[in-house]
Amino acid sequence: MRHPLLTLAAFAATAALLAPLTLHAPVVSAATTDAIASSAEARVIVKFKADASSLRKQALSATLSTPASVAQMHTAQAVSLGARTGLTLRGGLGVAERTQVMFASGMTSAQLAERLTQDSDIEYAVPDERKRRMVAPNDNLYFSGPASVGPASGQWYLRANTGAVKASIDVEPAWSITTGSPSIVVADLDSGIRFDHPDLQRAANGGNILPGYDMVSNLGVANDGDGRDADPSDPGDWITAAEANLVGGDFYKCTSQDSTGRYVAESSSWHGTQTAGLIAASTNNGIGMASVGRNVRLLPVRVLGKCGGFDSDIIAGMRWAAGLAVAGVPTNPTPARVINMSLGGGGACSAAYQAAMADISAAKVVVVASAGNSAGHAVSSPANCPGVIAVAALRHVGTKVGFSDLGPEIAISAPGGNCVNVAANTPCLYPILTTSNAGSTVPFAGSSLYTDSFDYSLGTSFSAPLVSGTVALMLSARPNLSPSEVLTLLKGTARAFPTTGGDNGDGTVVKQCTAPQYDAANKPIDQIQCYCTTSTCGAGMLDAGAAVTLSTQVVLARIAVSPDSPTADQLITLSASPSLAAPGRSIASYAWTLNDGGGIVAPFTSNADKVTVTARGAGSFIATLTVVDDLGARSSTPVTVNVGAVPVVVSPPVGGGDGGGGGGGGGAMGGIWLALLALAALLVYRSRRSA
Repeated sequence: MRHPLLTLAAFAATAALLAPLTLHAPVVSAATTDAIASSAEARVIVKFKADASSLRKQALSATLSTPASVAQMHTAQAVSLGARTGLTLRGGLGVAERTQVMFASGMTSAQLAERLTQDSDIEYAVPDERKRRMVAPNDNLYFSGPASVGPASGQWYLRANTGAVKASIDVEPAWSITTGSPSIVVADLDSGIRFDHPDLQRAANGGNILPGYDMVSNLGVANDGDGRDADPSDPGDWITAAEANLVGGDFYKCTSQDSTGRYVAESSSWHGTQTAGLIAASTNNGIGMASVGRNVRLLPVRVLGKCGGFDSDIIAGMRWAAGLAVAGVPTNPTPARVINMSLGGGGACSAAYQAAMADISAAKVVVVASAGNSAGHAVSSPANCPGVIAVAALRHVGTKVGFSDLGPEIAISAPGGNCVNVAANTPCLYPILTTSNAGSTVPFAGSSLYTDSFDYSLGTSFSAPLVSGTVALMLSARPNLSPSEVLTLLKGTARAFPTTGGDNGDGTVVKQCTAPQYDAANKPIDQIQCYCTTSTCGAGMLDAGAAVTLSTQVVLARIAVSPDSPTADQLITLSASPSLAAPGRSIASYAWTLNDGGGIVAPFTSNADKVTVTARGAGSFIATLTVVDDLGARSSTPVTVNVGAVPVVVSPPVGGGDGGGGGGGGGAMGGIWLALLALAALLVYRSRRSA
């Protein structure tokens, strides 16, 4: 008889392969995105295939009732995979279904990911890298000084684009339509928030801030004494010089270098508090600043700590914010319609982010992310992921600000702050004023403040929240907008980039922006201030007033296809019933055209609200619907219909009975033998009678 403990262990190992994954990884010495040493802790995000041979159906019935049981299953899954791959693996956090973090020593994260990808049960394995908050670099264009007053320009980035200021988002016309709805939630995935700031009060106390969640799992990175929990307060993310220079430590190379090459100490950024203020600071309350969203709700989701945050925490935060399940974490009671991510890191969009974005897009959540601050290099991840609205940063005159990255992935640009002047101890003229804290390490009583001309905020981190706040206003005015419709409206109302007015301040000519460039060693070349184009900085400059206004006026053509998966020779209905007229208006006419019959559908046109067609075979065809409302506004949308082949119906064998079509007396031969047997019996019967 098998020992009960062995049976339990075997069940746990099997159940772990299918169970949702979560809770804390061991406290490890995690490497940064820099290649440090082969002895550093490797960490990857691993997803098993849905049909993996190692996943057993009976594991679906497992109940994870305690953190200990979940942690045990994570460990069992790592041990099981390690046994197949010849590696010593340790189990980490859950990210999504069939997906978790795993650790190993003696190799880099990239090497571990490559090894695990070769296993036939693995859908993908990608390095679990850090992403950093998007702030301007500490170079000679951006200096600091004692806290003082300013900026003289105030919140220039919100007001009308007049005079020398061309990049302002002109939000006041939007506010005349809506000041934001409390039913619209914007999740801010960042370093957490200071709930004690007077402009960032909890919704329960009359402010705009919801409870939120802390997804930072590594205790060293978290800096708050615990891992994931329901408190997204920012404890500070300062780094000491000793931490920054400790080779192989959690925070090695996390800060800038001094003239000797030594990494310097870094004060707390209060980055999440700063981005939150731009989206949803209390407005019209007689104190402080105004936010874009004014009355929308902000959901703080802490995913960054000391030296940034890991992809696994960020992806878990994205999913939780969108209302999707993250094992071991309570369901989000206030799912977001918009996710703001003022964070990023180098490299392409990984399979893990792509999978998360597919689920989040299906949930109809708009995701906005900063392009990056590496001075005109390629767009960072996750801003470069499909479905993400990537935002570049502009100077006040509308040119690309020097620190902003650029490229074809950019959807739109918005102000990111700039100082114009370069003399030491002079005020920054055009920073982004927002909520912050005075603590150099931890917060203290009375330390809430607003950034100004000396303690200034600059970066694509502050461009993205302006877009997120605008999207929240659009959804406040028109809640049924889809993410693709939001993007279309943002692009369609963007103002054209200027081609004059730029000044480098040193006599050099401002050039037109180009795609990211690389030198002979394949290292990216800096590209500072330049005149934006639609191929480098998106559709144009954000115009919040125009975007919200058009949101309330446009008619939306939408198409429903029935059945969902049509086959050849089946009647297919294309219906305009999901189409929407603007509030107070109605749809006056419909028009259908066939763009491409694909050789399977005959040409057609129709002015009815729906059309029916029959495909002559498998393939695809493209049709377009145009709707016009009672005031003459029109909208068109295409649809591609994929048609499958007629299913092959396999007839059951004749006379098969319970034996089926194989041996054991089934099939057509069974019928023949029965007939012969009956004939033989008849002959025997006649023979006996004649005798």
